[in-house]
Amino acid sequence: MRVALLGGGTVGAAVARALLQHPDRYAARLGAPVELLGVAVRDTTRVREGIPADLLTDDPHALAQDADVIVELMGGLEPAGELIEAALRRGAQVVSANKQLLTRRGVELQALAQEHGAGLHHEAAVMAAVPVLAVVRESLAGDEITRIRGIVNGSTNYVLDLVAREGVPFADAVRQAGELGYLEADPTEDLEGLDAAAKIALLARTAWDVPAPPDEVDVTGISGLTDADFAAAAEQGGVLKLVASAERGADGAVRCAVRPEVLPAEDPLARTRGGTNLVELDTVLAGPVTLVGAGAGGDETASAVLGDLVRAGLAVARR
Repeated sequence: MRVALLGGGTVGAAVARALLQHPDRYAARLGAPVELLGVAVRDTTRVREGIPADLLTDDPHALAQDADVIVELMGGLEPAGELIEAALRRGAQVVSANKQLLTRRGVELQALAQEHGAGLHHEAAVMAAVPVLAVVRESLAGDEITRIRGIVNGSTNYVLDLVAREGVPFADAVRQAGELGYLEADPTEDLEGLDAAAKIALLARTAWDVPAPPDEVDVTGISGLTDADFAAAAEQGGVLKLVASAERGADGAVRCAVRPEVLPAEDPLARTRGGTNLVELDTVLAGPVTLVGAGAGGDETASAVLGDLVRAGLAVARR
């Protein structure tokens, strides 16, 4: 099973190490040895722990051409989009954690995969180690989901939790989160709610088979919050959280939103700590279903990527 890994950052390196350190595990699960053809990176001179230098390449196009499974962890719209499209057109299996690309082109790329007998797997794009897409798509396939509600961005939850529990001023909490790596150097996507909007759009698309474009999500981030907002929430006995929600109305229309909300202290979302993610699925038959776990981190996200890789590999074996 020939695997091309496009991207050698935190998550990509964790995926590569798992494949290289545990070949017997993946061979047993797939019924065939896994060959990591290479890891496409921007800088091949940079040392990456656990990844032999001879596996590094700066030519993702050449690397992807010979693979049965392409794992795209580059991020961004291009060249990731063209690489995925080319792989699907030749019938390959693709694994991606690229939420922004998938929210914009996911419907098109899934149609392309179906047309060419390929596959597009993206569990890691929503809640990292929490297998929410698999639950929505497979475990609850015989039920009807009516509402999705949750905390799907661990970075902003870490900031809000720091303010609420430790009384750290909001601006200082944002700075500390950046220093600890919870926020990117440019934290716009997290703080403005764009990351959460992409995730709730993907969840709505999976639950109800609707396009759910991200620009139709009603988004308000946390960048405009002040210390006075946190004080007012505390006076009410509540907790400020960035809540992502999607609901299908009686008319069949799906409405998605991301906004700060003051929640009662006993609400499960209010009790969600640090970088943890939690999502509640309201269903007709099963009632409320709650999933909770690590929503970010290299190893945690690699867990979801590797799960998709195994599913993709099994699809290749069945052909």
